[in-house]
Amino acid sequence: MFRISQFMKEILDPTSLGPKRNPPGPVVIWNLIRRCNLTCKHCYSISADTDFPNELSTAQVYEVMEDLKQFGVPVLILSGGEPLLRPDIFDIAQRSKDMGFYTALSTNGTLIDESNIDKIADMGFDYLGISIDGIAETHDKFRRKEGAFDASIKALRLCHDKGIKVGLRFTMTQDNAEELPKLLELMDDEQIDKFYFSHLNYAGRGNKNREDDTHLQTTRWAMDLLFNRAMADAKGGRNTEFVSGNNDADGVYLLHWVEKNYPEQAEHIRAKLVQWGGNSSGVNISNIDNQGRVHPDTMWWHYDLGNVKERPFSEIWQDTSDPIMAGLKQHPRPVGGRCGNCAYLNICNGNTRVRALQLTDDPWAEDPACYLTDEEIGL
Repeated sequence: MFRISQFMKEILDPTSLGPKRNPPGPVVIWNLIRRCNLTCKHCYSISADTDFPNELSTAQVYEVMEDLKQFGVPVLILSGGEPLLRPDIFDIAQRSKDMGFYTALSTNGTLIDESNIDKIADMGFDYLGISIDGIAETHDKFRRKEGAFDASIKALRLCHDKGIKVGLRFTMTQDNAEELPKLLELMDDEQIDKFYFSHLNYAGRGNKNREDDTHLQTTRWAMDLLFNRAMADAKGGRNTEFVSGNNDADGVYLLHWVEKNYPEQAEHIRAKLVQWGGNSSGVNISNIDNQGRVHPDTMWWHYDLGNVKERPFSEIWQDTSDPIMAGLKQHPRPVGGRCGNCAYLNICNGNTRVRALQLTDDPWAEDPACYLTDEEIGL
């Protein structure tokens, strides 16, 4: 995850570099259930409104949570499918909070209404993210359900009224890119404080729809829009948070943006970006799917590292006998092509390896979604 707003604050009010601090354990994005009431166009888990076999029981989930806590995992992001379809979701969330995990819920929002909003509020989620793909008709088309947009907006309002920290999550493709300015307006209108911008990654149903991935110029336009908006909010003292994910070239693009607009802070931001270090799949970001299989992150569902039903997560995560995990944990990573020759490898860390794997069968090939020119990466 690339914290845009944090870097904007660094431009305006630089802080000392200090030592690099690695989290004690990885953030765990946990797909507790694969069932979903929607069949979204870009779903990485290819979910559907049906029960899937061999999912972890409540007792198995609790056992895994004990191992995660002992291993130093700081954050659990409870996801799906649609996590609110899991009957024990509130029991799991309460256990997570009681154990001291930062606990987030990732939902499409359509199942949040007056019947459960009080229980959701009582859970004390540290963050609740609701996915929005555009305004009204566009969102419904992506979600493949009429009325999905209205239901999600209602959920946002209910959460906001209950004081729950809630954010918009937007995955951009060529089909919905023009909706981005409208979503930023929606953020203002609904007084939402966080916006997560996701580049389309080639996984699951997103892999089947990768022909819809945005052209490089559109990506640059979107990032300029987000940078300018985040800076305006930072200057205005607004406590908003803009983050992006699934394309670590964003860090290098930000450096060039700073060199153009705030050249006096360029070296400081460069140092902060190197300290950030780019892609951390297989290192600081992890995934457990609904059947207990462990993956380097949520976009690697086709690649299993092991199963928590058979081995503790803590053992699986540290096992570098797997060649993918060995390469992901290597620094610098053994990437080739443009990535291997890039002057900013120490900033983006080779970007998202799963895209290279999906298109070339080589996880260490250059990332095909790098939107920087050869000149911009020092070739």
